[in-house]
Amino acid sequence: MKNGKKITAIILIAGNSKRFGKNRNKNFEIINKKSVLLYSLEEFNNNDYIDDIIIAVKENEIEKVKNILEEIALKKDLKLIKGGKERKESVYNCLNATNADIVIIHDGARPLIKKTYIDRCIENMNEYKGVTVGVKSKDTIKIADDNNIVINTTNRSNTWIIQTPQCFERETLLSLHEKYKNMPVTDDCLLLEKDNYKVKIIEGDYTNIKITTYDDLNIVKNML
Repeated sequence: MKNGKKITAIILIAGNSKRFGKNRNKNFEIINKKSVLLYSLEEFNNNDYIDDIIIAVKENEIEKVKNILEEIALKKDLKLIKGGKERKESVYNCLNATNADIVIIHDGARPLIKKTYIDRCIENMNEYKGVTVGVKSKDTIKIADDNNIVINTTNRSNTWIIQTPQCFERETLLSLHEKYKNMPVTDDCLLLEKDNYKVKIIEGDYTNIKITTYDDLNIVKNML
């Protein structure tokens, strides 16, 4: 899909990495002599569908990102945008920093992103306002209350673990961010679901993990 439509890639690295520990941003960890961020950045930089790239970053880490950018021959225009305190705010800031028709949003801490994920998300935007990568749950998922008492059990065959990248019509997502400004969101698809838009899931694979804890970093190192 292109059809004259502008597509912006948004990479989110402004999180606090609280569960990672070590008091540092997991996106700057080194795997095989490259920062975690660089793996995702290279995939978007080399993808023909992508017109430009925005990275949401903490203000005090901008210089660090600029140093990383010196390691790559950029083919796309790239902007660094100040991230917010929460993921939702970072996305909103990035949506306002582009006039693209379509945005594709990715967690920088998923360095095992593949070209096919990007391509298939974008190609399915002909039919949907939102598309996400995900994998079917291998385990039975139970819904519990605040006291850890089971409320319901999901049907495993219909249960998906959602990953990134996620692709959206920019104007639709921006309007929903503004409409549900005070609603906590960890996944932008939720905003579309709230207004009854159909969100398409593209099946990815289980290697596309997000580095959340230090153990995850070691898993990714072994995969690479």
